[in-house]
Amino acid sequence: MEDQQYAPPSEGDIEKIEKPASEWQAELSDLEFRVLRQAGTERAFTGDLWDNKADGIYTCRGCGLPLFDSATKFKSGTGWPSFYQPLKAKYVTEKTDNSHGMSRTEVLCARCDGHLGHVFNDGPQPTGLRYCMNSVSMDFVPKEKLAQQEP
Repeated sequence: MEDQQYAPPSEGDIEKIEKPASEWQAELSDLEFRVLRQAGTERAFTGDLWDNKADGIYTCRGCGLPLFDSATKFKSGTGWPSFYQPLKAKYVTEKTDNSHGMSRTEVLCARCDGHLGHVFNDGPQPTGLRYCMNSVSMDFVPKEKLAQQEP
């Protein structure tokens, strides 16, 4: 598991990160680039975070924006990390995805527009949502490391 980045935004608006594809390609592995920048998907049960049970924060692999708290992670049986809500609603954006002959809701990082996965209406309460994310789109920062970073 990676735990390299944690870059929370200030309390105001999230400042967008925009880079040319060549810069993203130089910074990301081939699979990370395919998923984050080209809306690909990793194979189920292959990512390093789908079965992670540690306490901490899941961040965007592209820019370090905190996305999900481990307290909202649940076992969906899908083979991808699943959460019932983002850390803050403004940290993710959604758009309609009509690819592959189906209509789904794509979830993107609000800072770098990296593809994270999709959200479905079959999750647990209290939201009834299942944010089905790609492990390769995220890093994990353990709770202990977060405590060390606080002022």
